[in-house]
Amino acid sequence: MRIDPAGWPFITVPLAPAALLAAAGSRRARWLALPFAGLSAYMALFFRDPDRRCDSEKPDPDEVLSPADGLVMVAGEPQEGVAPDGDWQHVSVFLSVVDVHVNRSPYSGEVVESSYRKGSFLAAYRKESAHKNERSELWLRSGEGDGARTVVFRQIVGVLARRIVTRTGVGQRLATGERMGLMKFGSRMDVFLPPECTITVRKGQRVRGGETVIARFPAAG
Repeated sequence: MRIDPAGWPFITVPLAPAALLAAAGSRRARWLALPFAGLSAYMALFFRDPDRRCDSEKPDPDEVLSPADGLVMVAGEPQEGVAPDGDWQHVSVFLSVVDVHVNRSPYSGEVVESSYRKGSFLAAYRKESAHKNERSELWLRSGEGDGARTVVFRQIVGVLARRIVTRTGVGQRLATGERMGLMKFGSRMDVFLPPECTITVRKGQRVRGGETVIARFPAAG
């Protein structure tokens, strides 16, 4: 199983006391080793990085994929006070502590804007978290002129997630579904789409990062 590099410290640190206690030989020590071993196993589960459809098949150029595993909380009209300036549609995905937390680019294009904002650590399923919590925001642009397509997406921390990892920046080109970062321990991802897109998911639906189509652009003429 592939593990995101950010996870190795969280996996290996609990293993040290687990190994020492197990090596002590006594029955009590072996029992005490179990919580440390269990924590290490959970961390390996949390930081798992499975391959998805986009890793072996090139997505359709009109498809927008989910940037993360989780539960759709918003699909359609943006939550009040959340979207960037302009006319947007909104898809928001809540990640629980058992979901894959590796984040993927929802669409292809060049990163033309990147920003990071400090904030609160409200539970990510609360609507206020979208504009009050700490977050990273990326603007992707594909194409030029009148045919350009823009998608905005955010990594938003939650009550347990205290660090955002963003492995991209302005000037970098991303492919649809490409790995671009992760958030540690429960969070949400918001995607903002222009009005010409057709939203293909619904509130309450479970989605998979890099695999579930959450929206489609009109086919290029």
